[in-house]
Order: sequence, then structure tokens, then C-alpha cells
Amino acid sequence: MNKLKSHSRTRAQESSGAIERLYITMRHLFNRGYYKPMGVSGETLREALFILRPEIYGSIAEEKIELQGLLYVMDRLPYGIEECRFVNLTSDEGYKNSHFKVIIPEKRRRNCYRIDSEQMNIEITRGRSEIYDILTHLTFLYIESHKIMKQVLINEKGDVIRDWKKLEEAVLKEGTLTQNEKETALTHTANFLGRTFEEVSEIYPQFAVPEDEDRFLSIIYYLGKYAIEEIIDDNKRIITFSPVLRERLGHHIHGERWALKIKQTLDEKGFLSRPLHIISANMHSVMNSLYAPTALAAEFKKSKPLAVFEALSKPINAKLREKVTKVALQMGMTYVEDTSGTNTHVQIFDTSKLPGISEKEVTPPVIIVMDYAFGEQAYESMDELLKPYEINNKRHLLNVISVSIMGKAGILEGGKGDIMIPSAHVFEGTADNYPFKNKLKKADFKEDDVKVCTGTMITVLGTSLQNRDILKFFHNSTWNVIGLEMEGAHYQKAIQAASKIRNSISAKVEVRYAYYASDNPLETGSTLASGGLGTTGVKPTYVITEKILKQILN
Repeated sequence: MNKLKSHSRTRAQESSGAIERLYITMRHLFNRGYYKPMGVSGETLREALFILRPEIYGSIAEEKIELQGLLYVMDRLPYGIEECRFVNLTSDEGYKNSHFKVIIPEKRRRNCYRIDSEQMNIEITRGRSEIYDILTHLTFLYIESHKIMKQVLINEKGDVIRDWKKLEEAVLKEGTLTQNEKETALTHTANFLGRTFEEVSEIYPQFAVPEDEDRFLSIIYYLGKYAIEEIIDDNKRIITFSPVLRERLGHHIHGERWALKIKQTLDEKGFLSRPLHIISANMHSVMNSLYAPTALAAEFKKSKPLAVFEALSKPINAKLREKVTKVALQMGMTYVEDTSGTNTHVQIFDTSKLPGISEKEVTPPVIIVMDYAFGEQAYESMDELLKPYEINNKRHLLNVISVSIMGKAGILEGGKGDIMIPSAHVFEGTADNYPFKNKLKKADFKEDDVKVCTGTMITVLGTSLQNRDILKFFHNSTWNVIGLEMEGAHYQKAIQAASKIRNSISAKVEVRYAYYASDNPLETGSTLASGGLGTTGVKPTYVITEKILKQILN
């Protein structure tokens, strides 16, 4: 038993060391300005990923191609990335004013531009976490491409197997493939991928986009094609970091612009002196909770609130969502669309316009809902937002009463849809820990028929790098970690700095943290790569929102 425990601890330590090497290496490569992912300079990243074997990347260390991990990564990288030998990470450098068409990945809000047939530019406006996210995804992608190459390349002259030639014919054929041509191509592809025809047929439509039904075949072909060129012609793929990005990173340029626009809007509306409650959440749950019962009273006369919220979450009900938004804008909501590059939109709610509020409150509060930040961006955004507003050489301190953070997180002792109420955040890879008094309690949810757990949350450097061994160590150790997320420690760092060091907000500011489980990285088939929550996430999202609003408005 002791030997088993010792071995498990050793794997956790190996994984922890691999994560540390990854981040040190990525910072070094960023400062250098460029590197070749499959060359000598990218070797440390590749080796660290093989040691780590993150859950999201599945069978990265095996010979067969990892299909679910590939789907997860391609949803977060720009369309056409597999065709580009050069990937250039830039700051916001004015490409939005050019003729280049903006490409936004399916599951990540970031602006990307296809410069020519060989180059993709990706704008970095959300800090180092975004760079880490992209580099680890690209490293995985290129590792998979070399797996394909090893299966199809016969010799050093560049000769390839028949299956590869048949895939090439299908991909380079003009027009849409017939069902027969598609299935023929999938048969040959499955053969060298080490997967069954059934497996590739099931995942094939999940890669499709409206303009490209056969995208899966194209991705496999171009990944393999450029991997072959790297070996035969020494024509390596290259990742570069623009000089402007290297100069600007860490200077809060985007966060400062973002926060200034919010404060200017508060000033224009006359809200600066009102009690302010900040909520980091999605762009629908607070608005729907406040206005949907009124806006959709005719459509859902006898329905329970949860049924209304589930209906609003379905893609087919766009008109219902539009109706709620219209009523919200008429009854006190102001929408602040982001123009700073942070990709963080904001809603401002004047609660004096809500029915029954003005009679209860002498000074009705104003609620500021900011969209989800990404990793270290959370510190930049919250730090800038909590600073005083300076106008006409005068400093106006914001009357911030509370800051509430809600979002998705990985859970370590439950399943999808459960709720986590943290009492502290521990920042992975450092000695930093942030205990706090959470105004939300487990008892607040006792009548809601949801499973709730309390304890420590770990703020990870990147969800794509987590592996089972290190998570088990955190969960089973005295840290009592119940889940993992990417922003909590960053938010708390900014809140503590503003309330306890800078004194720009009250030291008595109330904080609320609550997360609902999007996945369980300790369970096979329950990781982020296994798919989204669907309607499972609706109930915990609105239950948490209800508790936050109840405390704010009461």
C-alpha cells in the first residue's frame, strides 16, 4: 500500500515538474520571439506534454490519432490553421481595419486573420493565459500531425501509402463529395489513423462548418502533408510573436481601455455615487432572471422559472431571447459592447427600474455584469475596474459593495451540474493562496435539489494541461481541493489589492464565489473533451444567479 502511494505521489511530482517546465519554456520562447514547434526549440514542450499526458489530449502518447482531443483543439483554433506553416501571435495591431476577414474560433472569442495561404495571425488581447492556451494546443496539433506522417510515409524519398493518396484525391477534388466518395475517403483515413470506420464516421460531422462539410478530411490531410514536408524537405512550421505583442504584454493596455469605458458609462448615467455590485458571469443569466418572467409572461403562463430558462437556452428560441433583451433595455439595462479588444462585454442594470425595488431601497443599487475573463486576464480586468475614476483632475472612488464570481469549473468529487462553493483559492505552481469569507454558503442551496460541495479551489495555469495524477494529489491531500478553474485567484488578488492595500474600495467589500461543474477530469468520459453540458448546466447556472441576486437586492 505504501509503495503504491509513493508511486502515485511520484507521478504527481513528475506532472507538476512538467507543468513548470512548460511555462518556463513558453516564457523563454516568447521572449526569444519565434520557435519551430517540431524542431529542437520545441522539444522541451513536446517532452513535457508526453510526461504530463493531459486528460483533454487523451491518447497523445499513443500511436493512434486522438480524435476527441483534436476536435476540442480545432474548436478553439481558427478555421484553416492546419493549412498554415506560419502562425504569428500579435497584439491588437489594426488588422480589424484591413481587408482581412476576421476569423473567430467556435469555442474561443479571439480575432484571427488569414494573411495569405501560409500564414495565420492570432490576436492576443487576454494576457499570458491566452498564449499558454494557444501554444499547448498547437503543440498537441503538431504532435498528432507527426503521428499521421509516421503512418503514411514509406521511405525518406517521400513515397506514401495508397490510403494517403486516396485521401489526397478526395481533399483536392473540386466540389462537394458524394456519399460514396466520402465513405471511401473515410475508409482509407480510418486505416492509417488506427481508428475504426465507425469512429471516424461518428466524429466526422462534428468537425463540419457551414462552408466546409468535409473539414475533417482536410484537417487530417494538411496536418499530415506539412508533417511530411518537415521531414522530407526540412520545411519546418514556425510560430512567431510580434514585437508589439512582446512590448505590450503585461501592461494592462486593453484592461485599462475596457474599465475606462465602463466608468464613463456609469458617469454618464449618474451611477457613480450609487452602490455598485460587480458580477463576473455570462451575458444571459442575470438579465433573464430579472426580466424573463415579465417579458415572457404570455408565453409561459403556468411554467416554472426553470422551464423558461431552459427554453431560452435552446438555439431555436432566438426570438424569445430577443424579446427579453428588448424588455431589459426598456427597464434599466445598458449594454456596453467591448471595443477595447478584451472580448469582455458588459451589462449595467439600474435596479431602480425594477418593479418593487424603488419602494424598498433608499438608494437602489447598480449591478455591473461582466462577461467571463480568461485566466490572468481576470486580474487585469478587475484590477483596472476597481481603480478610482479620474476626470477633470478629480479622483472618484467607486462605491463597490460586493464582487460576485460565478462560472464553470472542473469538479473532483462529483459530476457535471454540481455546485462548488469555495472557501479559498490556491494558485497552481506557486505558494500563493487566497482564503476569503464567502457570502454564499452551502446552506443557501439546501432547498434547490442540487449537490453542493465546499472546500478549496485550485486556480490552474491552463485547463488543457491537467492530468489525473496531479489532480488526485490535490484532492486527496490536506489541501482539500474540490475543483479547478482558471480565474479565481486572479480575481481575489485584484480584490484584496484594491480593498486592503490601495484602499480604492471598502475593506468590507463582500465577495461571493460559486461554480457549477462542467466536467470531472478524474473520470474518463467526463472531461471537457467529451462535450458540453447541454441543458444540464441551466439549473445550476440559474440557481447560483438567484442566490447572488437575492443577497444583492435584499
